[in-house]
Amino acid sequence: MTTFYWIFWAVAALAFIGVYLSWTAGRLDRLHTRIDAARAALDAQLLRRASVAQELATSGVFDPAASMVLYDAAHHARQAEEDGREVAESELSQALRAVFDDREQLVAVREAPGGQESARELLAAVRRVPMARRFHNDAVRAVRALRRHRKVRWFRLAGHAPFPLAFEMDDEPPAVLAEHG
Repeated sequence: MTTFYWIFWAVAALAFIGVYLSWTAGRLDRLHTRIDAARAALDAQLLRRASVAQELATSGVFDPAASMVLYDAAHHARQAEEDGREVAESELSQALRAVFDDREQLVAVREAPGGQESARELLAAVRRVPMARRFHNDAVRAVRALRRHRKVRWFRLAGHAPFPLAFEMDDEPPAVLAEHG
């Protein structure tokens, strides 16, 4: 009779461990899916910001030098390969700060035909990029924290999923755009 109880408790313990490991693997999978969704949202916001900047650069509102700086940075941000994307997006942020270094540029954009809508789109784009990046990096932190646990490493619960990397870039908006709404 005692052998039966030992076998019963050993099977119950193994079943519990199996369920726990399965739950942890599912959680890890959901977190990886969350990273993918957050990365897609970040990519969409970065593309939107670059598109609006490129549209403004070709609108004729700015002087030729400012237009060229903004267009070049936006073009590089849109065309950047994955390994150079953070640098290209940071350069676009710097170009936006350089072009919108004073209030007069924003006034000039708003006074141009269709400028109110362009200014509104640019304001929305420069505000959403930091939020999207923060959501992505929060998801990356959550996955990294779970993947550091011994049980995840020992039982290889992450499978062949690559170790997630945060997206680090300069996303500080121009002061003129940050204070307007």
